[in-house]
Amino acid sequence: MTERIEAVERAALVLRLLASGRRPFGTPELARATGLRDRSLHGILGTLVTAGLVERDPATGKYRIGASLLHLSNGGIDTNELRARSLHSADTLAARSGASVWIATPHEGTALVVHHVFRPDDSAQVLRLGDRLPLHASAVGKTLLAFDHELDVPEKLPALTDRTLTERAALAAELYEIRRRGWAASVDEHIPGTTAIGAPLRDASGRTVGALSIAGPTSRLTEAGRARPHLAAEVTDAAGEIGEALRR
Repeated sequence: MTERIEAVERAALVLRLLASGRRPFGTPELARATGLRDRSLHGILGTLVTAGLVERDPATGKYRIGASLLHLSNGGIDTNELRARSLHSADTLAARSGASVWIATPHEGTALVVHHVFRPDDSAQVLRLGDRLPLHASAVGKTLLAFDHELDVPEKLPALTDRTLTERAALAAELYEIRRRGWAASVDEHIPGTTAIGAPLRDASGRTVGALSIAGPTSRLTEAGRARPHLAAEVTDAAGEIGEALRR
């Protein structure tokens, strides 16, 4: 009979719960959902944080899946290397654009955020590391669909806002335009009032291994309902810098 290790089972329970949500969890929520006592839960979380499998947002004290586990879940893509080679360019892009910066890779029919740089201001922000963004309604998602030839357009294209593309023909036309101009935009398509602009990240072989985007208020990132061209240029330039770093 297979030996069961209770501590491992409890840690797996916590990881499954964190992986199931699109938002971070506080300790009280985790305790209620798992039925674990505070002392046991704090010990498990501390161990998982030390191992890099879970990350704690210092601003909110809440927990989400960590970078090491994201790396394990992404198969052949070395997420740690992608993040390491992207740090300087991502930080610089956030400073220049005044927007949040996200790096995402494909994962189980979504765009998985593996790196997040906060906006360089004093506004309240939530760490989005580990979020799974819709391929058809996010800038990183549409970037991956346009440039990663191994990805298929999802069968279902749910409406997340009144701007979301829900018809396959309309999405196909949008992806063609993205490939033509080299960058993607999501204007109020994922979250009302939020715009994102994305570009592909390519490795030494030219394969698209991820997507880079900025995100922020639509009023700041658009003009006449379209992404501001100078911001799109900043994103594509930063993506090119990261690509050069990946090719070294």
